[in-house]
Amino acid sequence: MAVMMPRERWTDERIDERFDRIDADIRELRVEMRKGFERIEKRFDQIEKRFELIDKRFELIDARFERVDDRFHAMQSEMNLRFDALQRTMFIGFVTLFASMIGGVFATLSLG
Repeated sequence: MAVMMPRERWTDERIDERFDRIDADIRELRVEMRKGFERIEKRFDQIEKRFELIDKRFELIDARFERVDDRFHAMQSEMNLRFDALQRTMFIGFVTLFASMIGGVFATLSLG
């Protein structure tokens, strides 16, 4: 046989007491959440400052690369001039060598 326990009676005071406790807990959670969000906002501010510093560093690096590019283009132009001069010298040398060989063949045939 089952024994029935007496049923608790919920009075208005007890219900108000429970709701007051729940309300206080919710208010406390809201305060903690606000504090947490404030900490997060401060950290985001710090991160934004760090990104600003990184952006400045990248600007400096970009400026350095521009100077390197300018030096490379100047060096490339100088190398092109040197190769042009080498090509001219080789062409003159080959023409002179070919002319000397033909002159030698004609000199040999005319003596012979």
